[in-house]
Amino acid sequence: MHTVVVGTSGVTASDVLAVARGGARVQLSEEALTALAAAREIVDALAAKPDPVYGVSTGFGALATRHISPELRAQLQRNIVRSHAAGMGPRVEREVVRALMFLRLKTVCSGHTGVRPEVAQTMADLLNAGITPVVHEYGSLGCSGDLAPLSHCALALMGEGDAEGPDGVVRPAAELLAAHGIQPVELREKEGLALLNGTDGMLGMLVMALADLDKLYRSADVTAALSLEALLGTDKVLAPELHAIRPHPGQAASAANMLAVLKGSGLTGHHQDDAPRVQDAYSVRCAPQVAGAGRDTMAHARLVADRELASAVDNPVVLSDGRVESNGNFHGAPVAYVLDFLAVAVADLGSIAERRTDRLLDKNRSHGLPPFLADDAGVDSGLMIAQYTQAALVSELKRLAVPASADSIPSSAMQEDHVSMGWSAARKLRTAVDNLTRVLAVELYAATRAIELREGLTPAPATRAVIDALREAGVQGPGPDRFLAPDLAAADAFVRDGRLLAAVETVTGPLQ
Repeated sequence: MHTVVVGTSGVTASDVLAVARGGARVQLSEEALTALAAAREIVDALAAKPDPVYGVSTGFGALATRHISPELRAQLQRNIVRSHAAGMGPRVEREVVRALMFLRLKTVCSGHTGVRPEVAQTMADLLNAGITPVVHEYGSLGCSGDLAPLSHCALALMGEGDAEGPDGVVRPAAELLAAHGIQPVELREKEGLALLNGTDGMLGMLVMALADLDKLYRSADVTAALSLEALLGTDKVLAPELHAIRPHPGQAASAANMLAVLKGSGLTGHHQDDAPRVQDAYSVRCAPQVAGAGRDTMAHARLVADRELASAVDNPVVLSDGRVESNGNFHGAPVAYVLDFLAVAVADLGSIAERRTDRLLDKNRSHGLPPFLADDAGVDSGLMIAQYTQAALVSELKRLAVPASADSIPSSAMQEDHVSMGWSAARKLRTAVDNLTRVLAVELYAATRAIELREGLTPAPATRAVIDALREAGVQGPGPDRFLAPDLAAADAFVRDGRLLAAVETVTGPLQ
């Protein structure tokens, strides 16, 4: 099994995906263990002094003014974890919790938190044993980090609360730790706080959303190309020289992908012979501009994610000169903004795909296709309600595009009076990405049916490869009305698991 080694300088997006989705093992580097021990010496020295130090010998948040005596400090650390593990609602996905735990471990291993090496090792042990703490949907405001989600993870380290074992069964964490020979940790000064104070949940979800969207944006280029082909549109608007004079890199990449898919098509531009059109509709002609803007948004989001993956997010932090200083680095604004920005781009990509689908189904705008792509319009309704479903999904995407990060709600007796809502931004982006997949599946379903209805015209080789693979996947072609939901579900799976891209790339080679 693949092993990810965690050092002091952060991790990569591929590391997060390997641990969260691929079940990779985690190993602490010698460098990290040395840094952990050195930082702990600093915390122990401060803990022995009479002067109060936030997070070491004081309370937290609005209670930070109370100096805590040495005999109560272990209880203080236990209590912050127990009291902050206050999440509610349904469980979040296993991959999100694994990303959350791994990214917290990444910060701990930076040597800036003051956590003992044995605590970090126990965090790695839980990941390696496949033990996943139960984390709930609600409880993070995205400032002081993802407090409640991280607290539920820290609770499991202590052998408390519930967790899911590698067999998928939820049990008391104490039972799971014992079954895997893992000793629960007894937290000491600063350690409880250090396990809770980070942007790890929202960052993990950002990394996974970017991985999913990388595939979906290439898939959207394919479905847009198929719709252009089905509508007898012109591929001249995809010429590289046109995109070079407006040099947005995402736009150029999307146009190049569409052009590659359409190479050798006998449908593109056919309308110029018998049904002249000066220009195609915006949803067809401007597909690279819209998808390209989303791609460039993703590039910015990746930059933010990479910076955060290299960060040590905690409060207070142990600096290399021995100081322990309070800070505001736990604020989730940088991550929250790009999560919201991506949700806007996703909504617009879904919106333009739905407009192309609607055009394919409208006999007044489809340039010779039957109404709703029906076999016997009137007796058959064709894909009328498939477009309804797609429209409902797009409407939901628009609601999900309303930014969470524009909101703030004060907490902790006004000590924490401005928060990022980054966790909420991440949760709604996950839903948006999921729904975008379905939107593209409906466009794919409609476009392939429309192309097959263009009798006497030969589609591009890449298009033919898609249609053949889609039919092999059990998605039926044109014909009388039938139970449509299974076809749509199969088309969704075809996009979701990458078979659409695999089919295209057998002809085009790797898309950008």
